[in-house]
Amino acid sequence: MTTRWLTPDEQRAWRAYIGAAHLLEDVLDRQLQHDAGMPHLYYSILANLSEAPDHRLRMTDLAELVKITRSRLTYAVTRLEKDGLVAREDCPSDKRGSIAALTDEGMAVLERTAPGHVETVRAALFDHLSPEQVGQLEEIFGTVTRALQGGAATDMPWLRRA
Repeated sequence: MTTRWLTPDEQRAWRAYIGAAHLLEDVLDRQLQHDAGMPHLYYSILANLSEAPDHRLRMTDLAELVKITRSRLTYAVTRLEKDGLVAREDCPSDKRGSIAALTDEGMAVLERTAPGHVETVRAALFDHLSPEQVGQLEEIFGTVTRALQGGAATDMPWLRRA
């Protein structure tokens, strides 16, 4: 098989993406560590639970939403449980499954932290883009997400144990 090397334009775009992605994740992690004592992943778990009906989700569904392995989610939820931000419950419809539930304390942390987080996202990303570029960003990453999820559905992170 012949290697399909990136063109110079593709190489520049790829490196720009990688640089921006790493910097953005670092900015978000630092802000959330400062304001809430947690990494971006933990905040994402709380945010997804806050948007779910009754602030509860099956662990497998939550893993899919945050795009991580089930074992990594289990570790994160255990830490959030120790901090009193999430409670784990038995799943009534599946004895092997469990549900992550956002506690009142978790909701309070989320409500207290959300304004600073949104401002950080805005300052780090959206303040630098035109409305047209925001639409392009959504279109580009929506296309990539659909392609990746559709092409390797059996190897998605939330289906893996580790």
